[in-house]
Amino acid sequence: MSGKTSATNVSFCRKWLRLAAPLVLCCAASASAVSVSISPTYAAVQLGQPLQFTATVKGTGNTAVTWQVDNADGGNSTAGTVSTSGLFTAPAALPNPATASVTAVSQADPTKSATAVVTLVTQPATGSTYYVATWGSDSNPGSFSKPWKTIQHAADSVGAGDTVYVRGGVYNELTSMKALGSASAGFITFSSYPGENAIVDGTRLKIPGGQWGLFTIQDQGYIVINGFELRNYKTSSRADVPIGIYIFGAGSNLQIVNNHIHNIETTAKTNPNQCGSNAFGLTVYGTKAPDSINALAIIGNEVDHLKTGCSETLSVDGNVEFFSISNNLVHDDDNIGIDAIGFEKVSPVQKYDQARDGEIRGNAVYNITSYGNPDYGKQYAADGIYVDGGTRIIIEQNLVHNVDLGIEMASEHHKHVTSYVTARNNIIYTDNSNGISIGGSDANKNGGTDHCILVNNTLFKDGMKGINNNSGEFQIQHHATNNIFENNIIYANTEAQFLNSYVATPTHPAVIDYNLYYSTVGASNGNWTWLGHNYTGYALYRQKTKLDVHSPQFLNPQFIRLGTPPDLDIRPSSPAVNAGNDLGIEVVGAVDFAGNPRVQNGEINIGAYEQEGSAF
Repeated sequence: MSGKTSATNVSFCRKWLRLAAPLVLCCAASASAVSVSISPTYAAVQLGQPLQFTATVKGTGNTAVTWQVDNADGGNSTAGTVSTSGLFTAPAALPNPATASVTAVSQADPTKSATAVVTLVTQPATGSTYYVATWGSDSNPGSFSKPWKTIQHAADSVGAGDTVYVRGGVYNELTSMKALGSASAGFITFSSYPGENAIVDGTRLKIPGGQWGLFTIQDQGYIVINGFELRNYKTSSRADVPIGIYIFGAGSNLQIVNNHIHNIETTAKTNPNQCGSNAFGLTVYGTKAPDSINALAIIGNEVDHLKTGCSETLSVDGNVEFFSISNNLVHDDDNIGIDAIGFEKVSPVQKYDQARDGEIRGNAVYNITSYGNPDYGKQYAADGIYVDGGTRIIIEQNLVHNVDLGIEMASEHHKHVTSYVTARNNIIYTDNSNGISIGGSDANKNGGTDHCILVNNTLFKDGMKGINNNSGEFQIQHHATNNIFENNIIYANTEAQFLNSYVATPTHPAVIDYNLYYSTVGASNGNWTWLGHNYTGYALYRQKTKLDVHSPQFLNPQFIRLGTPPDLDIRPSSPAVNAGNDLGIEVVGAVDFAGNPRVQNGEINIGAYEQEGSAF
């Protein structure tokens, strides 16, 4: 658990893949007439083999879509490719983790899309198919006509390669996985029956051992949990921790896809001095060493309306490596949205005690604040995306808005750092406190940030809760060393706090250059704080600090639309076009926020977009 103290179904609407638009409504409730669906929504595909996907676009005469694999137009050799007609071809070798996402984006309205998840396998599964239904019996054989009654009985009965389809209805039970899948025999797959909604409801269920999940996976591998709704697991006791999906111990090739987790809650009496209540939507604890939890995929889930107290909505902690947290919808929660954590003594061996070598990609995170959370009181302290002690992680193509802190890279543990993390091609806007933060909030209690890169992000009007809560679009705190902040668009609100490096040491916490700054208050009224000194005015800041030497003048980036929602793509005449510094594909990434090639004709834009989008 991380005590932060510093300043659905995959056919759901996937607006964040193309445009910085607030995802406060699902497709069915959207004011827009355009909607996209995809079929199938989940499949296992053998290496090198094809699978045809079909997209249906409603509400427009233009039914054409752009196909993506892992948020890149057309895909690539690592994750698989997809043709203009939706024919997916699996890669020749297994990626790690062994999964891919396939997305259809409406060409009429690129804010509308639908995503499916693919499990990549070397050979077909060898097992059997079983069924569970509310009207079944655990003495039945588990067939379609004579299904089992409980999901737990299925978990007790199946083995490697087997698939369990759970029919629609409400299941008031806890389920613990009991069998291992394998690379040779195949995954054990638990799935809602296609077209039906299997609901696991935790109402009035106890919490075994003080910390347990509606689904719990301990020391297991090659398991898929697909398409469930998990809800209403709650406690009023500080001694208990309810969890939607709980994974711990060690294990390989676990895939949590397309689930909707909501209303997991702690209402235990506590206060900001205790940090005493905890709950999670989905959490992964690597509690063994050297054996890790690895090849982990958390894709296409919706996690919302949680009360997690001092804990996180979705997190990986301890000895967890080679993970993908992608295309999830995380919203309306009262603490951190997505977190990759280290140095909390979750692993018994310190050198393995940090989440590492993973990606946090294509997620939409919004409407998250700790303000009013009993563990925080009146603090705006909840990150949208947080790396707290993790290392070698890529944060890219995420949409983060209306949270307290957009993206943070830091460590809450003294003499430890978040390191070698790259945040690139993200859209961050109208957050309560700041857009991006690095470094520890307390010089004597927290760690810091080392060798992290923030490149080609777009930040827009963060620090919305007033001057006393505005810590800058880009905040640098204690123990920040060897970092890079380049190619970012920073469009500040009327308080115009662009940079807030209020700490006097170390003397060179970050290289800052090739950024485009703007606010309607004008260049002479903007504020930059560097090493504890405040400079009012863009020219004075650059003169005194020798930073942003190659950055453009203080100019309007010419976004497509500034309303609600904003469209933060840029027009062809923008001063951001071809004004960036190409740091290489390993740093800037292969594609921009929208899935277009990141570098074109040897040139790179400033900001999250490489190509100008369509105004509509």
